[in-house]
This record gives sequence, structure tokens and C-alpha cells, in this order.
Amino acid sequence: MANQVEEFNAYRAKMNDKILADNNKVIKRIFNLDTNAFKEGALDVKTKELLGLVASTVLRCDDCVKYHLESCHKEGLSKEQVVETLSIATLIGGTIVIPHLRRAYEYWEALEEQSV
Repeated sequence: MANQVEEFNAYRAKMNDKILADNNKVIKRIFNLDTNAFKEGALDVKTKELLGLVASTVLRCDDCVKYHLESCHKEGLSKEQVVETLSIATLIGGTIVIPHLRRAYEYWEALEEQSV
């Protein structure tokens, strides 16, 4: 399963490089805004990542869920904190979110396996 993490990150990096190589001002600004929005501010980084995880789950974006799960893992959040966050996302998003919840659990397991 850890390979799943490596594959996701390799693909994301490769495609981000291609996108940014086109030097589109709007796209570069959107990427920059995203990077800056998740920096420490009035809210700490952990809280912002959990908010990103909820929004990504409710919007049913598996790539975004993976990204925020990995960021949560890197920030040292516990499985319990992540699961509680995902429970709120599932409550707000409804049962249509459950397939994304399954994949989120799978990816969190891959992150945990990778860090062993």
C-alpha cells in the first residue's frame, strides 16, 4: 500500500511541473494562493489541513483528500483526529461521501505503513 503514496506523489509532482512549465499567470497565482492559504496564520496549520480535509471530502475530490491526509500525517495528527474530521465530513456530505471515506481510510493506512 505504501506504493500507493509514492505513485500519487510522483504523478502529482510530474503533472504540477508540466502545468507550471506553461507559465500561465492565473494558474501560477492559484497554486501560490493555495500554498499561502495553508500556512500558519490566525489558524494553525493542523486546523487548516483538517478544514481542507473536510472540504475535499464533501466535494468528493479523492486527490485533494489524499493531499490533505498526507499533510495531516506530516503534521503529526493522530488517526483519531483524522477519523473524527472525516466523520464530520461524512455527516455534512451525506452517504454519497462514503466511497471517498473508504478510500481515505485506505490511504491513511498506506501513510501509516510508509512511516513504519
